[in-house]
Amino acid sequence: MELTSKQRAYLKSLAQKIDPIFQLGKNGLTPEVTEAVNQALDARELVKISVLQNCLEDPRDMASRLAERTKSVVVQVIGKKIILYKPAKKNPKITLA
Repeated sequence: MELTSKQRAYLKSLAQKIDPIFQLGKNGLTPEVTEAVNQALDARELVKISVLQNCLEDPRDMASRLAERTKSVVVQVIGKKIILYKPAKKNPKITLA
């Protein structure tokens, strides 16, 4: 799934209002973290993740791997914040034009 610039801008504006619900630390991307993010995406559609200072991996690399594993889209990576979007299969809360 590819996002247009307008869709991406809309999702960024929605993401400004939400707090990070996951923090990735020195353990990086474990299967448990990936599964938890996937479940959160199924429930919320839009998720913000914070990468802690002690994480040795690059946030952009982590975002692309997470998106690939959860079948979601990277909306944005700013510094140590990752925003992912995955449309719900039933009853989507976020509608993109």
